[in-house]
Amino acid sequence: MILHVVSVSGGKDSTATLLLALEKIGRERLRAIFCDTGNEHSAVYEYLSYLEQALDIRIDRLKADFTDQIAAKRRFISRDQRVGRDKRGRKIRWSNKAKRRALEVLHPTGNPFLDLCIWKGRFPSRKAQFCTEELKRNMAVSYQLDLVDAGYQIVSWQGVRRDESLNRRHAKKIERIGPAMRAFRPIVEWTALQVFDYCAQCGIQPNPLYLQGMGRVGCMPCINVGKDELRQIHARFPEALDEKARWEALVSKASKRGFSTFFNKELHAANYADRRVHHANRVEAVIEWAHTTRGGRQFDLLADLVEPTACSSAYGLCE
Repeated sequence: MILHVVSVSGGKDSTATLLLALEKIGRERLRAIFCDTGNEHSAVYEYLSYLEQALDIRIDRLKADFTDQIAAKRRFISRDQRVGRDKRGRKIRWSNKAKRRALEVLHPTGNPFLDLCIWKGRFPSRKAQFCTEELKRNMAVSYQLDLVDAGYQIVSWQGVRRDESLNRRHAKKIERIGPAMRAFRPIVEWTALQVFDYCAQCGIQPNPLYLQGMGRVGCMPCINVGKDELRQIHARFPEALDEKARWEALVSKASKRGFSTFFNKELHAANYADRRVHHANRVEAVIEWAHTTRGGRQFDLLADLVEPTACSSAYGLCE
């Protein structure tokens, strides 16, 4: 028997994909899943509940658990007696001071994103975006492999569009991804406008975050957030950034170096010392940078004109 698994994020593309799947195959052979990163705005959870009610379906929530990895990290740090230096000349062994600092916070919090970073001792970055793999891809694949083990053939419906990014410009519409598993990307050739139009035709409202200055929904914020969206978040959802500042303090303690930043904007010269890089990338420093222009050299006098209660959409949804 073939089962169709639709990955739902709460965003426009996955919503359109879910609607297409319901139209083409119905509910009986469909499974909808949501991989909860723990770095989501509350509006995403509310929107998932709205979709469940409006479409009369259930969306299974998947959440990664790093309890075992954190416990293993605690054991490793407490026993570490290595000597020598790495390729950059840094001491390999954890100092006693660093051990005490890390062991204080190396405990599961129940938040997948935060626990992942505490385990790694760092936040993801553009060049090491392990959050997507650990919190989304691995969870979705594991769910589908369990179904394969139960004897099903799986079609994985994915809301991917080629014009989203350079990395997706060659995305295939249909692709074999493993034994008894195929990926199906029905909107791969669509534009963002087509996606919103299709959802509207089906009577489904967009996630309200799209009307509040967000170009994408899911993580709040994404580690790769741009200036414009970061200003919107700062004006509308400052509590989300306050939370990330608290996360920085925890993950910094879990880091061998003693510091780690949520953002990695490369706001520094090549010869800056690590701690100067850290200082420039702290949440409060990046918020300040988002309110500047001319490469961060001049404050943008128009940047503070964001009206928190006004409708704002990168896709023209307020018109």
